[in-house]
Amino acid sequence: MTNSVDTFTAVANLFYEEDSFGVFVLVTVILGGGAAVLAGRAIALTWRPWWQIAAYMLILGAAVRFFHFALFGGTLLSLHYYVVDSAICMAFGFAGFRAARAVQMVSQYRWLNQPNGWLRWRRKPP
Repeated sequence: MTNSVDTFTAVANLFYEEDSFGVFVLVTVILGGGAAVLAGRAIALTWRPWWQIAAYMLILGAAVRFFHFALFGGTLLSLHYYVVDSAICMAFGFAGFRAARAVQMVSQYRWLNQPNGWLRWRRKPP
């Protein structure tokens, strides 16, 4: 039993450093992820390329790391947790970008494209 608890603790420490999983979910997933979705959506709606999300999400990852530090006493200059926060922000940012771009492609070019799920579109058959 102790081995499984130690394994769970080791895996949990890969993602968050605070004493509570709720703090990680609140700051990184809800606040950081929500901001990332909105930023990705804004990048798509202004027809900018997808690679700009990576640059903006690295900045947002630093802001999320600062919130962990300022509000909950987390480590500010930790490369490991900065990479985790930035990766989660990038995942949410790319999802927001892709969802907005799919809506754009279907609404702007409705004679060419049709929806094919939440994040995709496809060409209409001739």
